[in-house]
Amino acid sequence: MEPQNVASNLVLIMDFGSQYTHLITRRIRKLSVFSLCISGTSPLKSITDLDPSVIILSGGPHSVHTDGAPCFPPGFIEYVEANNVFVLGICYGLQLIVQKLGGEVRVGEKQEYGRMEITVEKACGLFGSKAVGDKQSVWMSHGDEVAKLPDGFVVVARSQQGSVAAIENPSKRFYGLQYHPEVTHSPEGMETLYHFLFNVCGVTADWKMQDLMEEEIKVIKGMVGPEGHVICALSGGVDSTVAATLVHKAIGDRLHCVFVDNGLMRYKEGKRVMETFERDLHLPVTCVDATEQFLSKLKGVVDPETKRKIIGREFIRVFDDFAQDLKHKLGNKPAFLVQGTLYPDVIESCPPPGSGRNHSHTIKSHHNVGGLPKDMKLKLIEPLKLLFKDEVRELGRILNVPDAFLKRHPFPGPGLAVRVLGDVTEGKALEILRQVDEIFIQSIKEAGLYDSIWQAFAVFLPIRSVGVQGDQRTHSHVVALRAVTSQDGMTADWYYFEHKFLDDVARKICNSVRGVNRVVQDITAKPPSTIEWE
Repeated sequence: MEPQNVASNLVLIMDFGSQYTHLITRRIRKLSVFSLCISGTSPLKSITDLDPSVIILSGGPHSVHTDGAPCFPPGFIEYVEANNVFVLGICYGLQLIVQKLGGEVRVGEKQEYGRMEITVEKACGLFGSKAVGDKQSVWMSHGDEVAKLPDGFVVVARSQQGSVAAIENPSKRFYGLQYHPEVTHSPEGMETLYHFLFNVCGVTADWKMQDLMEEEIKVIKGMVGPEGHVICALSGGVDSTVAATLVHKAIGDRLHCVFVDNGLMRYKEGKRVMETFERDLHLPVTCVDATEQFLSKLKGVVDPETKRKIIGREFIRVFDDFAQDLKHKLGNKPAFLVQGTLYPDVIESCPPPGSGRNHSHTIKSHHNVGGLPKDMKLKLIEPLKLLFKDEVRELGRILNVPDAFLKRHPFPGPGLAVRVLGDVTEGKALEILRQVDEIFIQSIKEAGLYDSIWQAFAVFLPIRSVGVQGDQRTHSHVVALRAVTSQDGMTADWYYFEHKFLDDVARKICNSVRGVNRVVQDITAKPPSTIEWE
């Protein structure tokens, strides 16, 4: 599904670099309204082509006073006014509205960060039935403040320090919040977004996953045509499996799935995945053993970005060869490749506004996004690229993918290559990591914790530690255990295991896996870290 294929009842988020921007997208979709996120500095045509009903300007780390501060494109104000588009500015977005419409923003005398109480000064649609004098707790994160409002704007709420917290100009359809309603630290933020979308803007809550599925099937049929054949890269993960099931529903036996064993799989992953495909999903799958091909290219490579690009390139070579083999069998070479790219993959592979970059952001160059070769012969079909992980699972249920399969923890496309920090071919790193990971995951399942954790895995660290095993001094490897809770992978918190569980797992690993004498746990949230170590 391409953005232009979505219904016109669209809320468009323009991202100015806030770490919370993706949450706005998620919150609005939870209200059954389709939302998309694009760069805040996108050209005007990118906006007009999408024909949004509502535009939300996100927060960001910049000041409107600094040189090169990101801004919406020339002609934006004229466009939204001429087309009756509602605009909501959040934090930095509010300050942009004020500055560009003739008001004044200055460095705040008292900066506001964290929880803050605000008071309603004017009853309005943003706050529903709230009366003047009503208070609520919100999450602030700004150093600049509004000093003078543009003509026609009024203050509808202030912070406990007296700063402007919310503004509106109903005649121009411009609204602004100096705080972040999208975060859970603003308990009534979801209610505010609800009132803005439905009471102020008159948006209709008509976005359903069933509609998206039917629209996507039409798009796939149109792309492939009545006789075209398609290859699908199956990894054994939820994303590629749901994508394959969707495409299979659209074109039937003209879909040819290939599972590539690249030597970077988890313990017995190939065997388990193939059994699942055949027994539960009834998908036509060919297994290609390309272990030597991948590991030979990765020998001596340490940098994770380089690993991703190598793996992406080798995958495409395997798919090209597979397509050529199919041509001999079918007399018709497949021209399309299906991938399970998700919206977070696309978002995290885009440059941050105001960075001056026009290439992939270093959060990650996803192998489906930034790791593909420019000379790739196959055309991509990415039916999930506007969906978050939990939405993919919802789509999978509609497609009757077994629930037990949908609950599988995510596994990165580059596999264990990004969980071995360093050269994956050095020593027995992959073998050790597979064993450690298997013990960790099976222990989680036996403890009944698997469904409470969004993702759990082990990491092989490129360091050795002194230990004592069997009354002898050892100089062995260190492994890390990571488990997180999350909704969509865009943010995450570490999972709080009981001490006894961690003690038992560490003992099992050190007693069962030769070459490991120290186990550590990663207790970092995202942000500031990512979920994978890389």
